[in-house]
Formats: sequence, C-alpha cells, structure tokens
Amino acid sequence: MLGTLLEEPGSAGLGMLVRVETSPYVGADDRVDLLPLYLYEGERFFLRSNAAGVRIATQDNQGLELFVERRLEGYPEDETPDILQGLRTRNGEADLGARYYWKQDRHGWDLSVRQDISSTSKGTELRAGYGYTWRGQRWDVQPVVSLEWRNARLNDYYFGVEPYEADAGRPAYAAGSGLDFTAGIYTRYRFLQHWSLLGGVYATRASSAVRNSPLVDDSVQWGALLGAAYDFGNGQVRWDKPETPTFVKVFYGRDSADGCHMVKIMTFSCTDLNDEDPTDIWGVHVGRPFVSGLNGWPLDLVGYVGVLRHDEKGHQPDAWQIDAYMKAFYYGFPWSHRVKTRIGFGFGLSYAERVPYAEVQSQARRERNTSKLLNYLDPSIDISLGDIFGSQRWHDLYLGVGISHRSGIFGSAQMLGTVDGGSNYIYAYLEAAL
Repeated sequence: MLGTLLEEPGSAGLGMLVRVETSPYVGADDRVDLLPLYLYEGERFFLRSNAAGVRIATQDNQGLELFVERRLEGYPEDETPDILQGLRTRNGEADLGARYYWKQDRHGWDLSVRQDISSTSKGTELRAGYGYTWRGQRWDVQPVVSLEWRNARLNDYYFGVEPYEADAGRPAYAAGSGLDFTAGIYTRYRFLQHWSLLGGVYATRASSAVRNSPLVDDSVQWGALLGAAYDFGNGQVRWDKPETPTFVKVFYGRDSADGCHMVKIMTFSCTDLNDEDPTDIWGVHVGRPFVSGLNGWPLDLVGYVGVLRHDEKGHQPDAWQIDAYMKAFYYGFPWSHRVKTRIGFGFGLSYAERVPYAEVQSQARRERNTSKLLNYLDPSIDISLGDIFGSQRWHDLYLGVGISHRSGIFGSAQMLGTVDGGSNYIYAYLEAAL
C-alpha cells in the first residue's frame, strides 16, 4: 500500500497512520500503534516508512527491489502480558529482502523473501501476494491476499518457550515452520491538492505451528488502520537537473543538560549544555531541494541524508549515526531582503550504530528502554553570511544553530522500539548551497 501513495516519480511525502491490532499473545491488550510515514519514490531509491531500498531492475510493469525492513512484531517492554513474564523480550528485527513484482491492468502480484540481519530471530520468511485495484477519480480500493511461509527460527523466536522459561502454565514449546494467510482491503481518498486519507482492515490466520504455542491466543488476528499523508510531488525542482543546488551542512555540538528538552531549547527557556558527563557530536548532512517556493510562499522543502559521529568521551565506544529527513525552511521575514534569515524544521529517521550514551543514561534514570532506530527532528535558525558581510558570493552560505533530536514519539510507535524519551544535542553549523 505504501508503495502506491505517491503519484509521480521523484515524489516525497509525510504522514501518520494509527494502527489498531489484536495481539497474538494470550491475555494481551489490543495494540494501538502510531506509524510515522516517511515516503520517497525515486527512480532507483525508495523509502516507505519502515522499509528502504533500491530498484535494481525495472520495466514498465515489473521490477526487482532490494530492501531493508523493520519487522513490526513482538511486544512493548513496558506492556508485557502476564503469559510472557520472565521470558526473553521479543523485539522487532531488521530484515534484508528481495521483492519481484509485476502488474497487468488492475492486477498486481509480488513474491518476496526476507532474512533477519539483526541477529534477533535469524529467521526467514517467504511471501506471495495478489491485489486487485479499483480506481475512481479521487479514490482507490484494493483488496489483497497473501501467503507467508515462516521458518522454524522465526516462529520459535516470537512464539517458542525455552525449557528454562517453562512453568506449570507455560510448558516448553518449539514452534516449527508454517504457512500464514492474510486478507485485507485498503483504500485511499485524495482531497485538496496533495492530501490523501488512508484506511484499511485486515486479518491473519496463523499456521498451526504458531496457534499451538502456549503463548498464543488461537484466533484470527485482526487489525485496522487510519491516517493521512501529504504528497509534496516532485516540485518545481528536480534532483536530476544540473542546475539544482546541493546543500552541504557541517556541524558540531554537545548534549543538552538533563531536563533541557527540545521545546525549552527552541523557546530559549533552557539552553544549558551537559557539564557533568558531556558527549559531543560532529557530522555532515547533504541535501537536495524538492520544492522551492511551495504554493508561492517563502517556503522551501529540502531532503537531507548524512552521517553523524558520537564522541562519547570514554563513557562508551564512539559510534556513527545515519540521519535521513525532510526539512522545511521559512524565510519570509520583513528583514529578509537585507539579511536572509531561515527558520527550519526537519522530520525523519535516525539510526545509531550504538545507542548514544546520552540516551542510555537518560533512559536508565527513567527505567525506560532504548532503540537504535528513532524519530529524528532538526529545528534550526540561520542567517546568510553573505548578507552580513555584503558579499554576493557568500549569499548562500549560512551560519546557524540547531538541535539534533532523537525520540520515540512518546512510546507510541512500535517501529521506533516503543521508546518514550531520547536525546538533544545543541549544535552550531555552516551550510553552503553548491
């Protein structure tokens, strides 16, 4: 479904989905999950919220994709059902996959294979799916059916019971491989110029290898989702045009003091740095514009990707972080014709090679879990150095300050490890349009 939201090649979009789903575990409450939508469909690269990948072979109606996907299974550590008390945590995992798809008129088929690469379950899954699409002027309706073969490692990780975990009400169980069946119907309604409402319902009947587990409620698992997405389109600026500028930002910063959260920093009510056990960051982000002057307003949209290095000052090994985000810049201030001033706000994803020390400490004090993958926010303010010094050559060279913020959206997103909390780094930067 997420792969069909954007209308044009080179488009980007943002949105949110609320997903309500029954749990397969005995006695567990229904799961209400927030799924942030980060969407981009390029000629080769794509981003679909919890999946990112490349197309290595495409034709008019068929293609082959390689992707990395976060598996949305398991349970939140702070909402462990009674049947799972004392068991190892069932975390979500990262899968590497390949998908072959083909389309004919309203029909669509796909075959895919997924393998855990995060050393979580070390499991494998094969999927085969079919969908049929009805299209109206503003709406699409798509019923979908799929078969999912899961090997024993995958099923046993999520639904098995080790001998040392067994008790009177929870005997040891080794789940074997099995075939699941899923059916659903999804719809999209386009309104205004770029907005879409999204919805759907689905049901999964697990294999007997899963249903026979003492951890599992032997019933059909139901789910529903509802949300909205905004499609920026491919804009007035295309990445493949030689005259399109490339933004390069270099920055250096330090983590903020405990209790100095992002809103306080943005409103300048707290800008204290951490002096007790400080850690630093430095990095480079590279951006390309999607839209210049959105709807005729003094508002640009730029897509960024880059690396950040955590200097942990000996508290733990230093580590890398990868950030990808869409950032809006507003520059319509009364004085901007003399000194161009931009206020920016970025929204996207951040993956850390190792959970940063600032987050480890903060979450430990609050007895909360951590995650390598988190939501990324990047508010900033900057000015043109060229306007300050009267140099036209430096007009597109900006000096500014910003916040590198990682968080889990208040523990509401399974994709982000159901983390409630994160970190803030206050940084200074130079950015040039080349």
